[in-house]
Amino acid sequence: MRILGITLPDEKRLEIALTAIYGIGRSRARHILLKTAIDGGKRAKDLTVEQENAVRKLVESYKIEGDLKREIGANIKRLKDIKTYRGSRHARHLPARGQRTKTNSRTVRGNVRKTMGSGKRKEEKK
Repeated sequence: MRILGITLPDEKRLEIALTAIYGIGRSRARHILLKTAIDGGKRAKDLTVEQENAVRKLVESYKIEGDLKREIGANIKRLKDIKTYRGSRHARHLPARGQRTKTNSRTVRGNVRKTMGSGKRKEEKK
């Protein structure tokens, strides 16, 4: 089953398979299946053509994939342009929501190999 150029995995439950689409998580996938009256335990390969079309129609009504990525990118660019704190954090690739950076976000900052210690040098034994 293909929706907007994304092939849904045939062997996974439909509730999980729908999350392969950017912008659809577990709760939205459940909502889609509830509206189309399809069991979430069904596999994508077991759907009838009518059921596939119903799911496709409902999924296409949401803002997903390229449109969503473009909107998120535009929002971040707007924050950078008006020089907000959040925009500056996005520009520097740092956490934007107040998380600590002394010990966390090490992979984002590129400090992967540095180890933390007490700061004291160990004395040699005589």
